[in-house]
Amino acid sequence: MHNQKTNFSALGVLTIVFFFWGFIAAGNSIFIPFCKNYFHLDQFQSQLVDYAFYGAYYIGALILFITSSIGSRDLVGNWGYKKSIVYGLLFSAFGAAAMIVAVYGNTFSGMLIGFFLVALGFSLQQTAANPFAISLGNPATGATRVNFTGGINSFGTMIGPLIVAFALFGSSAEVTDDMIAELDLIKVIVLYMVVGILFIVAAAIFGLSKSVPSGVHAEPVESANKALRNLLIMTGLLIVMFTPVFSSYNSSKAKAVAKYETTLSEIKKEQGESLTYTIIEEKVKEMKKPLEQERMLWLSGALISVVGMLLFANRSAMKNPAGWGAMRYPQLVLGMLAIFIYVGVEVAVGSNLGELLKQKDFGGLEASAIAPYISMYWGSLMIGRWAGAVNAFDLKKSTKALLIVVVPIVAFCFILATNLLAQKDVSALYWYILCVGVQIVAFFYVGENPIKSLMMFGSLGVAAMLIGMFSTGQVAVYAFLSGGLFCSILWPCIFSLSIAGLGKFTSQGSAFLIMMILGGGIIPPIQGKLADLIGIQSSYVIAVICFGYLVSFAVLARKILKNQGVNFEEQIASVGH
Repeated sequence: MHNQKTNFSALGVLTIVFFFWGFIAAGNSIFIPFCKNYFHLDQFQSQLVDYAFYGAYYIGALILFITSSIGSRDLVGNWGYKKSIVYGLLFSAFGAAAMIVAVYGNTFSGMLIGFFLVALGFSLQQTAANPFAISLGNPATGATRVNFTGGINSFGTMIGPLIVAFALFGSSAEVTDDMIAELDLIKVIVLYMVVGILFIVAAAIFGLSKSVPSGVHAEPVESANKALRNLLIMTGLLIVMFTPVFSSYNSSKAKAVAKYETTLSEIKKEQGESLTYTIIEEKVKEMKKPLEQERMLWLSGALISVVGMLLFANRSAMKNPAGWGAMRYPQLVLGMLAIFIYVGVEVAVGSNLGELLKQKDFGGLEASAIAPYISMYWGSLMIGRWAGAVNAFDLKKSTKALLIVVVPIVAFCFILATNLLAQKDVSALYWYILCVGVQIVAFFYVGENPIKSLMMFGSLGVAAMLIGMFSTGQVAVYAFLSGGLFCSILWPCIFSLSIAGLGKFTSQGSAFLIMMILGGGIIPPIQGKLADLIGIQSSYVIAVICFGYLVSFAVLARKILKNQGVNFEEQIASVGH
């Protein structure tokens, strides 16, 4: 087994899967401001792209957990990693077809369904892909393969915004927001035709290749009926909280506001910001305020439902662990909340950048001109992950130190070069290298200690968001962009802390953590709605709170594991996202 050679053909196809995750997810940051202008949405409505996409991860993982609980067998284990990935790819291809139909029919709700179906396939793929990568060769080198595929995922997050921007706006950055509603979306149809075909091709290669192992591991599932009940109640509460939010957009008040906003748009196009425009704008703000407050209340309820049910699970399981499965471990439950918050803040910072960059104090950019900034934000995750991957290799201390400096700089230059090849103006991003320098210094401080890494990079995230909130211009833009740098290695830190000491519940615990990718579907819309109420810059207080919790989780997890007698440093496993 230890002499098993790496299956490079299967690993090569698997990297495409990881690339797709990053490509599609980061491309959403371009779709959001585009949809806002094309379909005349407010900031919250545009964030429903993230709600549909990341909500699908939760629904997909929950369905797998329910079916596995009913049959007392791990569904993915019974299918095998190979078939699970094939099924996931085919489902994502179906989602790409739905996107094509939605774009052709010019419906925003249809596009949301398309995003949901694509991500539902991703949910199944992600459940199987990491352990599958480890199974494609010598287990001793499994971490290297996981880190490699994670690096490809980050490459997808960097290039995705550029390709999506080209599909939407062409090579020109002169498309104004007012012109977006008149654009021809044939390139988007072509884009998703290509993506759908690639999904099918990848599925065919996986399914037909005799050299790809099945990865079947039919093991009984540990009972967790209380955990299942808790998750079902949480799901019901989320439905209750979000239903009024969605239905409010069809109310008579909402339709009246929409009518006035259309009038505003026409006046601005014909007369500019005249006195009539100002009067109607004030009337719209007055009409929208109670609606926005009501929606914010329900959205806050959704967040409280998730946090409350997880904390309830933690407290109940500590009193009587029977029936809670992996949730009997407090580090896992608090880690589920940490993953929820981490994915939420990672997505929220990037998804709201488009609206921020439209403001005069932050560049006054049109939606067609923001792609280099979005690319740099998601590319910042690539910079950090590539640097973090250095520790996965057995190298001399001096060589590692050199690479920790060189790799981030090379990655930064690569992002700039890719944007230049795409004919994007990146002159405003050259000095961002200073932020990369801060991350390099932090890497030397934390070493290979995930607890210190989570505390340090979480704290840097808090500091960056505060700087962005209380400054303007390039300083603020760089501060918000650096959120990507400080998010970059948090996933493996949180994941490894959460599953440490779980023993036979490790697999179930991992599935619960994947479920909490749901945070990417709830926290960004909350920030979007808060932006409608208090302004886009001030709305980043959400990110401050999120990074703050991640620092707290590192402190709590260290204490919990110490009380359990777990020597964490000896049990750390490399985990990729």
